[in-house]
Amino acid sequence: MTPSDAREELGPWRTQIDALDTQILELLQKRVECALAVGEIKKRNGWPLHDPAREKLIYERLAQKQSELRGDLPPSAITAIFREIISACRNAEHPSKVAFLGPSGTNTQEAAVQFFGSAVDSLPCATPDEACRAVVCGDADYAVIAIENSIHGLVPANLDLLANSPLSICAEIEIEIHHCLMSNAPLGEISKIYSHEQALAQCKTWLGAHLPSATLVPVSSTAKGAQMAAQEDGAAAISSPLAADIYGIGIVARNIEDISGNKTRFWVVGGGDKTPKPSGRDKTSLTFLTPHKPGALVEVLGVFAAHGVNVMMIQSRPSRQAAWEYRFFADVQGHASDENVQSALENLKSHTISLKVIGSYPEA
Repeated sequence: MTPSDAREELGPWRTQIDALDTQILELLQKRVECALAVGEIKKRNGWPLHDPAREKLIYERLAQKQSELRGDLPPSAITAIFREIISACRNAEHPSKVAFLGPSGTNTQEAAVQFFGSAVDSLPCATPDEACRAVVCGDADYAVIAIENSIHGLVPANLDLLANSPLSICAEIEIEIHHCLMSNAPLGEISKIYSHEQALAQCKTWLGAHLPSATLVPVSSTAKGAQMAAQEDGAAAISSPLAADIYGIGIVARNIEDISGNKTRFWVVGGGDKTPKPSGRDKTSLTFLTPHKPGALVEVLGVFAAHGVNVMMIQSRPSRQAAWEYRFFADVQGHASDENVQSALENLKSHTISLKVIGSYPEA
């Protein structure tokens, strides 16, 4: 077949694709119009404009539909496509600003994009505390903060942030963490490596085998490391492919983490008016102080057991109010408005000095 014949064969297919693209565009405009109408109803009733539970149901329904159709696109592609569609429609309803640990290219930004899509106004911040303050001050609608890593456990400082904050958890996000070594120098010429201390720890074996003499320099974020390494001869960073693209630095090696399956859990936090409705598969996060007496924590756990509430995580932290006084943080299964969770929380008041629900939200 000659090139001319091949082009002639392509013609009808390209015409059909163009027609389908036009139909898709017209349907997208109709979807935006429906989203705007929904947004007006929400505003009139004082309901949150962003509904993570509803979005989650959309993704699940479409993945099921794709399975029934036996289509060629995998569920992950369907979710990615509709995440951007929903993001664009949500932005048409109400433009949102999302704060996160910066600079651009961090895993926290990656989590924010995975949850909100690309059609949001990003606000990189120097610290998670600054990101949360941006929401409290009205400079951002939401903040995304890391809360737990599957290898290194909870991020205590970020738990403490929410103990006395007016913010509440709206959603959680889980992402797989893959680390890349990036530098504008070849492997043999790298003498210094910048990254967040957790990323350096998570790549310890690989670094010991390939760069045993390199100086490891902890910095505030993996993206900050990429930003610094891009400007320094002989320097490298451990960061994400997103950061490599942003800062124009080459990837020397991919997936250098010592343990595969490394995941980080993030919380999306916002004002109390953004609390999501029950989705049917939810978590409730809370913090409480117990009396300083034997069996106080056992009593609390007994309340949850008596009401059939599964405690998924519990952690103690200094209360910061008095020496040797400890505050507990817990995740329990269910929404605060579920009958058994609601009853348990009411009963807990008589077993605790203070009790605060930090948020109820759909499980990731």
